[in-house]
Amino acid sequence: MASKAFVNTISRMLESLYKRPYVRSAAKVFIPRQYRPRIGDRFRRDGEVKWCRVVMNREVESFIRSLDCTNIDALEISGTGSQGRYKFRSYQTASFPEYDICKEPLALEKFDLVIAEQVFEHILRPDLAAANVLRMLRPGGAFVVTTPFMLKVHGHPSDLYRWTEHGMQQLLETAGFNVIRTGSWGNRECVVADLTPGMGWTSYDPALHSLENEPQFAIVVWAFAEKQKAR
Repeated sequence: MASKAFVNTISRMLESLYKRPYVRSAAKVFIPRQYRPRIGDRFRRDGEVKWCRVVMNREVESFIRSLDCTNIDALEISGTGSQGRYKFRSYQTASFPEYDICKEPLALEKFDLVIAEQVFEHILRPDLAAANVLRMLRPGGAFVVTTPFMLKVHGHPSDLYRWTEHGMQQLLETAGFNVIRTGSWGNRECVVADLTPGMGWTSYDPALHSLENEPQFAIVVWAFAEKQKAR
């Protein structure tokens, strides 16, 4: 017990030091690159954004904020990350797998925005799901979809698919969407940092982690699309 208490005391002392910016900057200089993510994770607070999601989250937020949110009825599939974040006229969430988007839409032309973050890789028929999203959107409505690419398998309950930017564009256009733009992010450092057993991913520390994008090593992919406006 005394030994455990001693270890906990040392850990708290190191955590306090690590929170200081100059200590993290020094760590980036002196600690070999391959060890930085593990050290950073050991002393980082819970709830911080995952390294692999930083750029993607910024792009998604920028796109949604470019919309007229106060006149938007929004649906988020299998998540609540957008709840309270934007000033939507109305907001609704539908949980996966309780709601199977492959089978049917929740309603026809009821929403101006549908958000599906990190869910399409888990569903059995993404083609049917994309078609059902289109049916739920009003003319001119937008669809935000994000998925992993070079990311370890994570069942929820199953992990089934991966798309490149071009693959995601093809999926959406086949369903009838006009693709506004696609994007992806990743780099070798982040890929290696997340090559650990279990469902954990490296938390982002700007003093240690680069946001340089290496397109050949895409970890996450996203797309923004719209339903054709009424003529």
